[in-house]
Amino acid sequence: MAAVTTVYTAILAKGDHMISTDAVYGPSRGVMQAVYAKYGVEFSYVDTTNLENITKAIRPNTKMLYLESPSNPTMDIVDIKAACEIAHKHGILVVIDNTFCSPYLQKPLDLGADIVLHSLTKFINGHADIVGGAIIAKQKDIYDNLRKTMVMMGGNMDPHQAYMVIRGVKTMSLRMDRSQESAIKIAQFLENHPKVAWIRYPGLKSHPQHELAKVQMSGFGTMICFGLKGGYESSVKFMNSVKLAMLAVSLGGVESLIQHPASMTHAGMSKEQRAEAGISDELIRYSVGIEDVEDLIQDLSNAFDKV
Repeated sequence: MAAVTTVYTAILAKGDHMISTDAVYGPSRGVMQAVYAKYGVEFSYVDTTNLENITKAIRPNTKMLYLESPSNPTMDIVDIKAACEIAHKHGILVVIDNTFCSPYLQKPLDLGADIVLHSLTKFINGHADIVGGAIIAKQKDIYDNLRKTMVMMGGNMDPHQAYMVIRGVKTMSLRMDRSQESAIKIAQFLENHPKVAWIRYPGLKSHPQHELAKVQMSGFGTMICFGLKGGYESSVKFMNSVKLAMLAVSLGGVESLIQHPASMTHAGMSKEQRAEAGISDELIRYSVGIEDVEDLIQDLSNAFDKV
């Protein structure tokens, strides 16, 4: 969040307007609506998978297009290159939260983005033992402005956490390769399970942006979201019944995690806002770790038996 608020503070001023993905990391949207709105910053949250929505949302005072792809938690994928072309025609900076992919799977700067954000807490560190963020800017003047703002806001990382990130990044490729191998098998298991109503994983042909994912991502990642046919009550029972996956809101670590966005990461949004963003009450978000894939599938199967 220090990275997110540094970008907001450095780029946006009173009277400026931001366009963002509607299904975005909950606190990224929450701090904009609760804090920056008080200082006169305007915003529009739209379905950015439809590029026409971006064009329609542009105003004369639009200064930033803030995207997540894949989005949290709905796994929607935005055509980053096309979105950047639209924004740049209007002199708008493009910021991409690349946390769900990490630099290993997606390089937004190469697709036209001006600024990229990462939660270092997730895949880059990979061991769920630090909290941190990163900002990468393409142009030096933007970088200098961001760095100055970060220092003044007190978002500096301490040396020990920085060391832990350097330690973790050494195994990022190994961890992500292993987790991705498991993720596609788990996604296929879920897609074929009779108690699953729907599933979103970029590696499945059923994902609406599967072909786009093949173009702009070098892998399909380890994040899955799905819903059960029994709705909210069945989803809660299911999440409380898994034993190997931990009920927790983080992601991208060596351990598998399961969580309920509507009551956890995105609880700060109203029910109407969640519905507009496609964050249904039965949506379950699953982060695949490096455990044995057969153990993970058996854990999910056992949980289904209790629903």
